[in-house]
Amino acid sequence: MRSAQRWNIKRASVILSAALLLYVFVFSSGYQKYQIQGIIDRAQPEKVWEYVADFNKMRLLNPTIIDFKILADHGHAHDWRYTVEYTERLSHWPHWLNTAIANYVVTKTLPGVTPKGYGIQSTHETCFFSGFYCLRSISEFTFRDSNGDTFAQEKIQYQCPPLLGSMCRRELEFQRQAVMYNLTHIFSKQHS
Repeated sequence: MRSAQRWNIKRASVILSAALLLYVFVFSSGYQKYQIQGIIDRAQPEKVWEYVADFNKMRLLNPTIIDFKILADHGHAHDWRYTVEYTERLSHWPHWLNTAIANYVVTKTLPGVTPKGYGIQSTHETCFFSGFYCLRSISEFTFRDSNGDTFAQEKIQYQCPPLLGSMCRRELEFQRQAVMYNLTHIFSKQHS
């Protein structure tokens, strides 16, 4: 009887320890930061901002996005908000799909206000394993004039479990560098 109790206590301790380790290394996800910036030559900030704000164009900018559906949309030219659900495949593991829901706030300064500012704030909840495991990210994408060119800067805070830190960073870098490269390439073709 006594050895059965010890065995149960030992088994419970092992299960609890395994659960704690799983939580610490996989499910606990603090926020990491990432920033990227670029110059889009001879492009007006408002045109670049409009292009990026249109999620239909996002599939051209971000090669990992497969499909999307706009769930809600409202606002006006200076404060437009929409919610989108999209599916993407990971760049380094292309057979692994995830689904995300993102809320976008697309803003520009009112007429007569200087300096002109254009911004896109978004929050994303990216879910894996049919919604069982979700991570959040926050993006602030700004566009401003820089001597006739557009200076674009994106600041991102993202969650990632410690065990997958380098994988998350690689994925984020791939996507954001692709967006900046494609944006620069698309606008350079318009001026050729």
